[in-house]
Amino acid sequence: MIDSVLVGTGQAPVSIGLRMANRHGLIAGATGTGKTVTLQRLAEQFSRAGVPVFLADVKGDLAGISQAGGDNPAVAQRVAQLGLEQSEGFRYAANPVMFWDIQGQQGHPVRTTISELGPLLLGRLLGLNEVQEGVLNIVFQLADENGWLLLDLKDLRSLLTHAADAAETLQTRYGNVSKASVGAILRRLLALEQQGAQALFGEPALNLADLMQTDEQGHGYINILAADRLVQTPAVYSTF
Repeated sequence: MIDSVLVGTGQAPVSIGLRMANRHGLIAGATGTGKTVTLQRLAEQFSRAGVPVFLADVKGDLAGISQAGGDNPAVAQRVAQLGLEQSEGFRYAANPVMFWDIQGQQGHPVRTTISELGPLLLGRLLGLNEVQEGVLNIVFQLADENGWLLLDLKDLRSLLTHAADAAETLQTRYGNVSKASVGAILRRLLALEQQGAQALFGEPALNLADLMQTDEQGHGYINILAADRLVQTPAVYSTF
């Protein structure tokens, strides 16, 4: 049973106990000092300890963790220098990896629904003020009471339009539904949609248990999100 993961070796090996590995950490350094390799090394060891891992691949250079390394002379020299063959039983091996992509092009598509996101997170995402958040809460309450599913942005846009049209009817029960507030929300939704958010909302919704799987050997899956293009749309990235 693995009880620690090796971070690196200098004058002495530096390891993190698995029981302490739920703390926050930061890998920092200049270009070429090994930040990505350190991250890959940690992910591999967590996986072999049976711990599922999630990584956002912003530069597109983490996917290689799914393949066994080749006989690179520089790597072999480094392994011998650090004495990993004796202490760690070093071997080239692939890791169980699951690829995810909101656009569905470089991995399994990632989806969620407007209903599962909820009015609080959606209001923060859209940058709504207190009055606009109140209108959004009314719309979600209206959907809940009538059993209407809000799956994607089109569903939400349609319900907002309906609420604006029926504002006088809704006022006595839910409070004022200002058409100006509805218009402001619709404009924010349009801006979000122009960033490609429509690809995120829909069915089937992601089950978080899908990210917490192990393979037949008991190794945790390393879940890699293709984020090299996603980071160019910060609103969608933060929503995910």
